[in-house]
Amino acid sequence: MSNNSAVGIHDLSFATTEFVLSHEALAEYNGTEIGKYHIGIGQRSMSVPAADEDIVTLAAAAAAPIIAKHGNERIRTVVFATESSIDQAKAAGIYVHSLLGLQSACRVVELKQACYGATAALQFAIGLVKRDPDQQVLVIASDVSKYDLDSPGESTQGAAAVAMLVSADPALVRIENASGLFTADVMDFWRPNYRSTALVDGQESVQAYLQAVEGSWKDYGEQGGRTLEQFAAFCYHQPFTKMAYKAHRHLLNYAGFDTDKDDIERAIGQTVAYNTVVGNSYTASVYLALAALLDQADDLTDRPIGFLSYGSGSVAEFFAGTVVPGYQQHLRTEANLEVIARRKPVDYAGYRELHERSFPADGGDHPTPAQTTGPFRFAGLSGHKRLYQAR
Repeated sequence: MSNNSAVGIHDLSFATTEFVLSHEALAEYNGTEIGKYHIGIGQRSMSVPAADEDIVTLAAAAAAPIIAKHGNERIRTVVFATESSIDQAKAAGIYVHSLLGLQSACRVVELKQACYGATAALQFAIGLVKRDPDQQVLVIASDVSKYDLDSPGESTQGAAAVAMLVSADPALVRIENASGLFTADVMDFWRPNYRSTALVDGQESVQAYLQAVEGSWKDYGEQGGRTLEQFAAFCYHQPFTKMAYKAHRHLLNYAGFDTDKDDIERAIGQTVAYNTVVGNSYTASVYLALAALLDQADDLTDRPIGFLSYGSGSVAEFFAGTVVPGYQQHLRTEANLEVIARRKPVDYAGYRELHERSFPADGGDHPTPAQTTGPFRFAGLSGHKRLYQAR
């Protein structure tokens, strides 16, 4: 295998939570007109973690089917992207490494830059595989998005994990070399160490996102990237699905194209299906968009897809991937639909109770109630240590 061989996403799997809160239940509680959620932000429900679920259990559940299919002999690196980290020192991926029984000859790291982190992980993984095409890299994006109860951000919460196996000669998507980059220091969304919920300036965040779309697209062109009309579809980071439409309209305007409603729907429409019902999964969101697109599109063989990954604060990247012939034989469509369908509806009071759960910081024994039916559970804290179980 030469160092110039194609590298990209060989397999992709995702997981979400045990519970789901419908936006109807939220609207009924707070008196909001349901159209504000269904149409205004383009959301229908949000995934809610059980008391014994967190970014580790979601990540392990997302990655387990990939390990079951491909084995772990070639995986010498795990990159875990998250912005809802559980520890300031130890990478969450080490717990996942343990739960999945990965080999000890493996590096594991955690990456952080708001919702952009998983794209950094993917790009770093590609570099490692190009250096040694016999290796594979497990990239995991896992997040629980949490805002204050009764705050404007509450309706955009969600949780999910996406696992991707990055390899040479990938079966799903070849990632192209050209990448457009953009960084700006803005305070649109952040979470200080002393807070469990994020702070967000909604208006500022939309503007910062659109500025990043312009900046990363401009740089992508300067790096010799494709022209806009070549793309079959676009996967955007979706803090709420309406943002993808807003961003694509802005990109078309910026690039001097008409913003035809049908064209926008063709470019974006099939990418929002999972995010609409899962809510904002932060780092996982743009790759949940890819999963939805691949699962629903008729045939994308040899067609390029545009990716716009945005992380508040802010960093963005625009890059392209080409869908590999035969990709449809490697999709996990039924499993993906089942992951979403298996969630149990929770009422507003039940969701609120889960949202308000926290652990004393006394280092005592604090078991979690057994709620999840997933393959892994967060069993609780003891001696300041997190305990995990495979079921």
